[in-house]
Amino acid sequence: MWEPEPHWHPLTGGTGTSTVGVWRAALGEQPVVIKRLARPARHDPAEFSDPEHFAYWRREADVLSTGILGGTSGLRAVPAAVEEDPDGITITREWVEDAASSGLFVAMALGRFAGSLTARPRFLARHQLRDRLARVERRGGWPTLARTAIADVADHLWERRTAFLERVESLPRVAQHGDATPVNLPGRVADEVVAIDWATLGVGPVGSDLGQYALAAREEFDPLLDAYLMGLDPEVAEYDEVLLGARVTAVYTALNRAEWALERVSGGEGALAAKFRHPAVAPHLRTLQRQYPLIEALVEG
Repeated sequence: MWEPEPHWHPLTGGTGTSTVGVWRAALGEQPVVIKRLARPARHDPAEFSDPEHFAYWRREADVLSTGILGGTSGLRAVPAAVEEDPDGITITREWVEDAASSGLFVAMALGRFAGSLTARPRFLARHQLRDRLARVERRGGWPTLARTAIADVADHLWERRTAFLERVESLPRVAQHGDATPVNLPGRVADEVVAIDWATLGVGPVGSDLGQYALAAREEFDPLLDAYLMGLDPEVAEYDEVLLGARVTAVYTALNRAEWALERVSGGEGALAAKFRHPAVAPHLRTLQRQYPLIEALVEG
């Protein structure tokens, strides 16, 4: 049975649906990160074994072992060793120092990356936003948001989710990191971002990575959009297409996360409004507040 070494230091985050854990260690003088992926068991959801689903258990290992990122621009991966055994997969990669890159630099890199992945193997995620909303639907939608001041807006957008999904899925399909957050885009080499956590690499609507990244970026949405467009090959998509993809992804992702955070604390004593400042909730609500201009645009559209 696989077990981590006692001297490995556990890291927070990076615990996806099939991730056992993530640790920092050293191989000689080289600092490394070790991630352990568990092979799906009989009782696990079928989506863990679906190569097109965002939760596919072994995607990151396949991405790194096949080398499909070798010819991309904008984003690059670090060298990694992939070892498979009957119980799962162990990924060992170089430690990536935080380069403190500006959001505009990262957004431009995401735009460059969008049009640079020519290989389209079967293990790429294909319908990430649709799959995530389907998971939320199975859990009952956004019932906790229905108890807040944005209940009417949330209800309107939830009822129109299928229409918005159909609109964005008609947009040009490009490469997407799939979890484009600052913590997953930490490094920099020359004019490229060194990215980590490739578990959700896929193809999807243009602008989707930008919409995800904008939720946690320091910069406002409009300059990030301009930077993304500067990096994107103009033959790939037009301004309005990128704007729609980014808006829909940002708004529905922010609402999903706010519902998740509120639902976790809603069962305790006291009114729900009294829990808005809870440290597990407040960051998600602040992020949601920042998206009000994008929300208004979708509601009015």
